[in-house]
Amino acid sequence: MPVVFLSSWAASSPMWEYQMLPLSERGLRCIAYDRRGHGRSDDPGRGYDFDTLADDLAELLTQLDLRGVTLVGHSMGCAEIARYLSRHGTSRIARAVLIGTTTPFLLQTPDNPAGVPKHLFEANTAILLADRQRYFASGMIKFFGLGRSWPAPENVSPEVMQWALRLTDECSPKAILACRRAIDETDFRSDLRAFTIPTLILHGDNDQSTPLQRCGRRTAQAIPHSQLNVYEGAAHGLFLTHKERVNDDLLAFIQG
Repeated sequence: MPVVFLSSWAASSPMWEYQMLPLSERGLRCIAYDRRGHGRSDDPGRGYDFDTLADDLAELLTQLDLRGVTLVGHSMGCAEIARYLSRHGTSRIARAVLIGTTTPFLLQTPDNPAGVPKHLFEANTAILLADRQRYFASGMIKFFGLGRSWPAPENVSPEVMQWALRLTDECSPKAILACRRAIDETDFRSDLRAFTIPTLILHGDNDQSTPLQRCGRRTAQAIPHSQLNVYEGAAHGLFLTHKERVNDDLLAFIQG
C-alpha cells in the first residue's frame, strides 16, 4: 500500500523521517520526493507554479506506476495535492491527508475577506530577501510553537530544530521565493471540489503560520465528509512535535 509524502515549503523529503520509518515498519510502502528546487532535485529556474508542481507529482506516480495511493502533505504540500486532484483526478489516489494545510486561499480579496492583506505578504517577502538565513532561524520558533523556552525534550530538541533549519539551506533561493509567492497568491477554493476521496485533516490550534480558523477549518468545511483532527496546543510543525499522535492518526486512517 503506497504512501507518498509531499514536503513543506523550503523543506525536502528528509523531513518525513519520523513518519516514514514507523509506517514502513508496519508494512506500508513509503515514498517521499524533493520538489524542483528543493533538496536533491535540480533547480530549473522555472515551474514553481502549482500547475507545474502538480504535473511533477503526476509524472512521479506514472513513472512508478503507483495505484491506491495515500497522499500525505504538509503545508505547501497540501496545496500541491489539491491542484493535482483537480488536474489529474483520483484514478491513482485512494485517500489524502492534509497536515497544517495552506488551503483554501491565503490572500485577502473582495470575495475572501478572511485572507491576509497583500502588503503583509510583501513585507514578509522583503524580510526573506534581506536575510534568508535569519528569516528561517527566527521562523523556527513560530514553526514549533516554542515561545521563549523549549518544550519537553520528547517533543522537539534543539538538535531537531537545527536539523530542520539545515533542510532550508538545501533549497534554491529562487525556488523558495517563487514558491512563497505562489502559496500566498494561489486560490485553491475550486480545487477542493476535487476531493472526492476520503480526506483527513490534521491541524494545530496554535498554528501561527496557517491558522486553524483560516485554513484547517475552512478546508474541512469545503471538503464533504472530510475528517478534521485538531491538535490542542500544536503549532505548524506538529509532524515533529506530535509525531507519535500524527503517526497513529495516519496509520488508523490508511488502514481503516
